[in-house]
Amino acid sequence: MKNVLITAAICAGISAFAQNDQYNVASFHDSGWKAPEVNYQGAAWLNFLTRSDSTFDYNVTQATFKAHSTLNWHKHETDQVLIVVEGKGYYQERGKEPMIIHQGDVIRCPKEVEHFHTSSLEQDVSYIAVYGSAPTVWTEVLTMDEYERIGKQLEEKK
Repeated sequence: MKNVLITAAICAGISAFAQNDQYNVASFHDSGWKAPEVNYQGAAWLNFLTRSDSTFDYNVTQATFKAHSTLNWHKHETDQVLIVVEGKGYYQERGKEPMIIHQGDVIRCPKEVEHFHTSSLEQDVSYIAVYGSAPTVWTEVLTMDEYERIGKQLEEKK
C-alpha cells in the first residue's frame, strides 16, 4: 500500500509539469465529469486519474462532492485510501462513530469494511481515492435524513 501512495503522489507531482503526449499523465486539477446519479444524492464529479490494468491493480480516482451531497454505504475487496485534497466532509465505518474529514487528512479503510464518505452539510469536499480493481460493493442507501442527522451531530460537537 505504501508503494501505491508513493506512486499516487509522484503521478500528482508529475502532472503539474509533464504535459506531453508521450506520457500517460492526468491532473487532479481537472474537474472530471459529472457522475451519474447512482449510489449518491446531490452533485458529484469523478476524475479517473489512473485505472487499474494488468500491471497496476489499483484505481486512483478523484471525487468531488458539492456541499450537502451523500455517497451510499459501500465496501471494497481491498483496502481503500482517501486523501482529502480540498474542503470538508464526513467519514464513517460501520459500527464506529462518524468523523469530520478535512483537507490534508489521509484515511485508510480496511478491506471489506462498510463505510461512507460525503461532503459536509455546508462545504464541498474533494478527495483522491486509491482502491483495488474489483468493483465497489454497494450495501445500503445513506438516506438524506440519516446524513443530515450525522452532519448536525458532528457540527454540534465542534
